[in-house]
Amino acid sequence: MERVSGLKKHLSVANVLSVTAVFIALGGSAYAAVKLRPNQVKTVNIAKEAVTQQKLRASAVTSGKIANGQVNNRDLANGSVSGNKLGKEAVKANKIAKKAVGAAALGPEAVTSAKLKNEAVSQAKLASSLYAQLVKNVSYVTTTSAFDSETNKTITAECPVGKEAIGGGARINGANTTTVVNETAPALAVNGSHFGWYAAGREVAPEASNWSVSAFAVCATL
Repeated sequence: MERVSGLKKHLSVANVLSVTAVFIALGGSAYAAVKLRPNQVKTVNIAKEAVTQQKLRASAVTSGKIANGQVNNRDLANGSVSGNKLGKEAVKANKIAKKAVGAAALGPEAVTSAKLKNEAVSQAKLASSLYAQLVKNVSYVTTTSAFDSETNKTITAECPVGKEAIGGGARINGANTTTVVNETAPALAVNGSHFGWYAAGREVAPEASNWSVSAFAVCATL
């Protein structure tokens, strides 16, 4: 009892606070001196959103650390994916939005005929001067004269309405060498258009056999 009474005499607020400070200081030093072993900090030890972008060193997140499909369009900065970042044939047709690739983005001779599907180039995509030079809606017409022994015969193969003859020819049918084609030419209308193909044949010498002359017209929309 005397020892306790003597100890009480020496206690003061200042003494208690001093001793407490020493314990806190020693405890803090001991905690600071503890080193973490490799892989000791697990995912479950890290609070949600505790690791921010500022806490990651440069190149710390590699492609192997990113799960498939985790980087979306909104995660990419404008212009961040350039041509040299894309693998060969990495961009497929189904990955390109309509009208996403303009003419300025295509290199010279980038679009070849093999890359165009059938009937992909319409009239609207052609210059009017070029379209006017094209042969369109081609059709063929053959007309034959009467098959008899007349000395002279003529016939015209007329093109369908709206088309003109761009070529043609003639032929003798059913006679021997005494009958020949003596004229073959485009058939001209009053306005100068070629509405068909004209052919004429005749007997060079009297021909007893029946024969005919045929005219052929190659017609097209001009």
